[in-house]
Amino acid sequence: MSIERYDIVIVGAGPVGLLLSTCLARWGYKIKHIDMRPVPTVTGRADGIQPRSLDLLRNMGLKRAIMANEPAKVFEVAFWDPNSSGEGIHRTGTWASCPKFIDARYPFTTLLHQGLIEKVFIEDLAKHNVKVQRPWKITSFNTDGVDKHHPVEVGISHVEGEEHETIRTKYLFSGEGARSFIREQLGVKITHKDPIQHVWGVMDGVVRTDFPDIKMKCTIHSDAGSIMVIPREANMVRLYIQIASSTDADWNPRKFATTEDVQRAAKKILQPYWIEWDRVEWYSVYPIGQGIADRYTLDERVFMGGDCCHTHSPKAGQGMNTAFLDAQNLAWKIHHVESGFADRSILKSYESERKLIAENLLNFDAQYSKLFSQRQPSAGEVHSASNAEQPAEENEFIKMFKSSCEFTSGYGVAYDENIFNWSESHPAQSALFLSNKKGETTQRTGRILSPATVTRVSDANVVHLEQEIPVNGSYRIYLFAGKYDRTKQAIIDFAANVNRKDSFYTAYSRRDIDSVSYHEPHNPHSLFFTFATIFNAHRPEIEIKSMLPSVLVRYFDHVYADDVWDQRTPDAQAAAHAKMGLSESEGGVVVVRPDGYVGCVVRLVEGAGTVDALNAYFGSFCTKALGRGATIATQARL
Repeated sequence: MSIERYDIVIVGAGPVGLLLSTCLARWGYKIKHIDMRPVPTVTGRADGIQPRSLDLLRNMGLKRAIMANEPAKVFEVAFWDPNSSGEGIHRTGTWASCPKFIDARYPFTTLLHQGLIEKVFIEDLAKHNVKVQRPWKITSFNTDGVDKHHPVEVGISHVEGEEHETIRTKYLFSGEGARSFIREQLGVKITHKDPIQHVWGVMDGVVRTDFPDIKMKCTIHSDAGSIMVIPREANMVRLYIQIASSTDADWNPRKFATTEDVQRAAKKILQPYWIEWDRVEWYSVYPIGQGIADRYTLDERVFMGGDCCHTHSPKAGQGMNTAFLDAQNLAWKIHHVESGFADRSILKSYESERKLIAENLLNFDAQYSKLFSQRQPSAGEVHSASNAEQPAEENEFIKMFKSSCEFTSGYGVAYDENIFNWSESHPAQSALFLSNKKGETTQRTGRILSPATVTRVSDANVVHLEQEIPVNGSYRIYLFAGKYDRTKQAIIDFAANVNRKDSFYTAYSRRDIDSVSYHEPHNPHSLFFTFATIFNAHRPEIEIKSMLPSVLVRYFDHVYADDVWDQRTPDAQAAAHAKMGLSESEGGVVVVRPDGYVGCVVRLVEGAGTVDALNAYFGSFCTKALGRGATIATQARL
């Protein structure tokens, strides 16, 4: 009997598995996706979508479906502490969940139960003929190498043992959560950053109360204990309460508390306010500690992500958001390897990049918890920290507050310098690369592209530049063209050199280019690159066909006028150029990875130098030799 072969087998249909599956399904991969649960999440579980994740969901075209469920939105966080009189609690401070100093499109946390989020992904997968096979579990796997094209053999079974399948795949991914069969079989250990473990009770329900901040996220400390309040969709409220800790004399990681126990505790903690439940939709008790997997992969064939690799407290609301970015990071790298664009060695960077972020998350989680257990901020500290203005002196609380807000929003993710994130030690070297460390650009490689608002020339729509190119597995090459009378020749030279036979663009042109639709806006020439051109001009001054060479004219819907004022660069004539730290007259080129993180920034100059620098950058990890070598002695006219 023939064995079915797949590009990837994904185990677990939580957030990390579903986002990975959705990306790869859209890009044409054959997927086997299984989950042990007979149905998707019905209630409860993860619920917080942070601002950066909302950016990602919008870029995938899924934000509207998420928001159709009318989730709760958290704009502020309130902190409550015991009254000095010893009677009840009082509010000691509030602040924005995503303060003004963070340049976010959506400065709030979106709260929606995991099942409704899963539903959005599952419906999108169905459009690409992928269905999660339930209730099935993985029973075995090995990388026996019998089939060099599909080296992983996987055994799966129906949960009730009625059926069994043996399949082969190029890749196997564990999105199984904390109790991962795949991780256990690989012998990958979990290292606990903090030896203290906690048992948490979590309850979703509809309540009646006179507590004034029930519609806000609250951290409440009282003499009767501590509790976290999270508003939810459909008038629900989530309560987190710590039931036990491994520091307790009678510590039991399986300690249980009933819904009534948690409700009684909540009533005591909230005094002098009252609270009653109309109904409880979901309740769970679970032990949790700060743990991280020692490895995310052993051979770049079997991978892990999400809760399988990192566990932490629910306080910062980062579990699902970190899982989303695990999946996106792995998806585009697999895509580039399997499409023949990049060398297989790039898959090693999944572990190095994402494990670093998980370690930062655990360190942050410990600091975050310590911050609020030591003391609460004064009103002056809250004001100073929450506003964009830099206070004359920042105490430790304010510094921690700012870094924590950046981290929880998702914009604090920063990948180290590597083959994708250019640095002074990168194999590609040219005088034309711009360095954030040297103050030559505001864009730091390995961090998200700064958001910018521009006017699309083709239809005069004001748009978000960073959202214009969707998550499609392509590098985004933003040509900031400055003032046309200053950069005309540089743009002509850029296009001419892009069309050279040895360029990154020509080397990876589409095989089906002759049959590409006239209406294809993003990838008419290559599946790996999309161009966007931004002029420092008002929209009526831009004539696309007369001002741009034909290779750039083909990206007609990706030509923009940098003519929208931005409060963060109030004196700039071209705010998008200024936000990137580029000359408003001379422009520059910003290369952004398929996941939205900056790869490199290059000067736009006359001659071949700009494209030579880009060839060197892409040539450092591509499968084909590009340009004139990885090290350039540029002859461009500066």
